[in-house]
Amino acid sequence: MAPCQLFLPASMAVRLFGVFAALILPEFGFCMTRNYTFNIVQQNVTRLCHTKSIISVNGRYPGPRIVAREGDQLLVKVVNHVSNNITIHWHGIRQLRSGWSDGPAYVTQCPIRTNQTYTYNFTITGQRGTLFWHAHISWMRATIHGPIIILPKHNESYPFKKPYKEIPIIFGEWWNADPEAVINQALQTGAAPNVSDAYTINGFPGPLYNCSSKDTYKLKVKPGKTYMLRLINAAMNDELFFSIANHTVTIVEADAVYIKPFQTDVVLITPGQTTNVLLKTKPCYPNATFLMTARPYFTGQGTIDNTTVAGILEYEHPLNHTSNTKKMVFKPILPPINDTTFVANFTKKFRSLNNPNLTASVPQTVDRRFYFTVGLGSSPCPKNTTCQGPNGTKFAASVNNVSFALPTTALLQAYFTKKSNGVYTTDFPTNPPNQFNYTGTPPNKTTVSNATRLLVLQFNTSVELVLQDTSILGAESHPLHLHGFNFFVVGQGFGNYNPNRDTANFNLVDPVERNTFGVPAGGWVAIRFLADNPGVWFMHCHFDVHTSWGLRMAWIVMDGPLPNQKLPAPPSDLPTC
Repeated sequence: MAPCQLFLPASMAVRLFGVFAALILPEFGFCMTRNYTFNIVQQNVTRLCHTKSIISVNGRYPGPRIVAREGDQLLVKVVNHVSNNITIHWHGIRQLRSGWSDGPAYVTQCPIRTNQTYTYNFTITGQRGTLFWHAHISWMRATIHGPIIILPKHNESYPFKKPYKEIPIIFGEWWNADPEAVINQALQTGAAPNVSDAYTINGFPGPLYNCSSKDTYKLKVKPGKTYMLRLINAAMNDELFFSIANHTVTIVEADAVYIKPFQTDVVLITPGQTTNVLLKTKPCYPNATFLMTARPYFTGQGTIDNTTVAGILEYEHPLNHTSNTKKMVFKPILPPINDTTFVANFTKKFRSLNNPNLTASVPQTVDRRFYFTVGLGSSPCPKNTTCQGPNGTKFAASVNNVSFALPTTALLQAYFTKKSNGVYTTDFPTNPPNQFNYTGTPPNKTTVSNATRLLVLQFNTSVELVLQDTSILGAESHPLHLHGFNFFVVGQGFGNYNPNRDTANFNLVDPVERNTFGVPAGGWVAIRFLADNPGVWFMHCHFDVHTSWGLRMAWIVMDGPLPNQKLPAPPSDLPTC
């Protein structure tokens, strides 16, 4: 068989390599209960010629995959064998009336302490595609994360031809130092934390880093096949551009919701987002190797890990192929690090599939409207100490100028037991308390308040929320994640949001439905959701450094009138603080 010409219309392909073997599952019944055990343990891992002890699940990095079908119940027993406190968040799972299993520390639960166990119990309702799980306390997510693969119901299929293979591709960040020490030092000094030493694909940094050619993820594919790559950005603090040299992918799903398919050479994926893409391989064997690379999209100021992770896409040799010619190596071209135009155009291509079987239930009327500014700021340096943040202060971040302080008991528990005094108040500002030109010259005063203030919604309230970036200490993209709900992205733009002008351009027909979306640098995004899930629900920037600085808040959604609209009592093994 003669090698193909390298520049035929490109496509997509992949077969799982090593630990990530191809997904082969028996045909299960309509719904079932699936049991998993997560042992939180220490293990030694070597990357970049640096060996260190990391905290992992079941001794695996990245962690084990969760596989289920839509409608299944999951029971995941987490056993903590390490000295650190731990929680696990099932990112993007709706957690309908199962808020006790959502996982953010001091929001829906107290942490699981050393030698303690807790069983997360939830049912996957109305979702199919790719999500992921990760630790949700401090910076433990750096090494504690893994894929959630939700297959369609037994009698349902994909809205596209079933791919030949399905492969999870998880992007992460690697520190030679202990990430816990990195953030603890930053919070103590008030400075920005040290950045990671490398990015990873399925745990491997790849050949563009020193001492890492052997630590490279390889994806072996066959010609003429269609592969589905389940892309997951588990990185701590960086949005990433991703591309496969000489290949185009078709995006078919985002955050476990099908979208109208579209082709692209480059994928932008923010921390917390998942994206399923179809990769059609070349029709015959090309005598070449193709790099798959990812590097950051960054619009802020300050230091960043501006390195590139690479994996290798390799075609399997046909049985009768013999060639002594050296393979050519192709590397993709990624956009400039701060290419806001590409990002704006890319994100606007996402539209809900919105077919007769999967309608986009966009709230057409709005009960309550909110306007939240998000961005950086500062907090005063404690007396008799020296701080290394802006002008001798400490770095902080806020929503509507409130830097959210986590309590020492879980918010959901305090709410359910009606013991909120001293834990939280319900006076979160619904509009910015200090009005200014949010994307123009920033004000001289950058100090934020520090409090635990929540916002209460009646059950079934339809919400419109505009999230506005600010230029304080530099305009920057912020990937906002809402727990407990999907939301529809009905509008976005640059500059300051203008309700008299911008609402006319809202898409209320087929907007994309997501759980995490980037607030544009120097711009705004408008989302709508229906508050149909009783409980306390966290909303925060998925840059962990910004969350640590306080760019977070929480919603209380009250019980509805019917029994199936009320938050159940907590499970008996819920951890205590």
